[in-house]
Amino acid sequence: METLDYFLPQLWFAILGLFLFLYILLDGFDLGVGILSLTASSEERRSILMTSLGNVWDANETWLVLMGGSLFGAFPLAYATILNALYLPAVIMVVGLIFRAVSFEFRENSRNKVTWNLAFGAGSFLAALGQGFALGSIFEGITVDGNGHFTGGAFDWLTWRSILVALTLIQAYVLVGSTYLVMKTSGALQQTHYRTAKLATITTFLGAAFITVSTPIFSPAIRPRLFAPPLLYLFLIIPLLGLLLVTLLYRSLNRQQETMPFIWTVLLFVLSFLGLGFLIFPYIIPPTITIYQAAADPSSMVFMIIFVGFLIPILLAYTIYNYVVFRGKIVGEADAPDS
Repeated sequence: METLDYFLPQLWFAILGLFLFLYILLDGFDLGVGILSLTASSEERRSILMTSLGNVWDANETWLVLMGGSLFGAFPLAYATILNALYLPAVIMVVGLIFRAVSFEFRENSRNKVTWNLAFGAGSFLAALGQGFALGSIFEGITVDGNGHFTGGAFDWLTWRSILVALTLIQAYVLVGSTYLVMKTSGALQQTHYRTAKLATITTFLGAAFITVSTPIFSPAIRPRLFAPPLLYLFLIIPLLGLLLVTLLYRSLNRQQETMPFIWTVLLFVLSFLGLGFLIFPYIIPPTITIYQAAADPSSMVFMIIFVGFLIPILLAYTIYNYVVFRGKIVGEADAPDS
């Protein structure tokens, strides 16, 4: 039983990490496309952007629902405390997702699409902003008592560093959204998103570099772990690998490759996510409550693994099938060269 008490929380930490990564990556590019829709120069171009999401965006958000349910079942203490501490960022995110869902459907049947266009773009921005504030709270830490219950204030999540993390995450979403649109569009519209991808590469890199450098300076709870093995080696290797991937990404954009920019961006997301996972492990409520303290009863975790074990392959197969079926470019008159 002692072995299970250690193995099961670690396994569920990895499963939740997988769910979160798939959500951030898959819903990240369609949030990025939604934000980019605010800058579309014509209604036809905006329609192409919306069409590129039409058959995939609902499925992308499935991973968020699955992650929330799994967190509640595997780490109920963390679920209650994190939602209590991040209530307002969660509300911002949910409001943004509601705006997106409503505007996406109503826009198709509306004669005057301006209102729904703005609602979709603003909803995408709000959803990304709320997620960024939640991510920033990981670096700031959550104030809890000895029982793991939240004891901080309603705006503890709002700091200059959480704002920086939120803005960097938005730029990362714009980056992956731009590289996705490079694959899905052609002509003048594709050239536009080559440019937005280059700009987002620079802004994302600058934000990530500052977060990397400032974390050991402004996070005393994390600093001792960062400068001790094995995190010390990872802290040295991951930024170097990140710089290499950014270089390869920017070069692929300059060469106007269609698929490689998206692949390099995905690898950047993988690298960043692995770095974040190693940074917070074994804490589920940074910087005090570990996964072992917050874990549910082993029998509950085993029962959930059986259920999720059947569900994960089905969802992955559906997601892959969905993208395979709807692969290819979205073509329209907006692909004609600018006059």
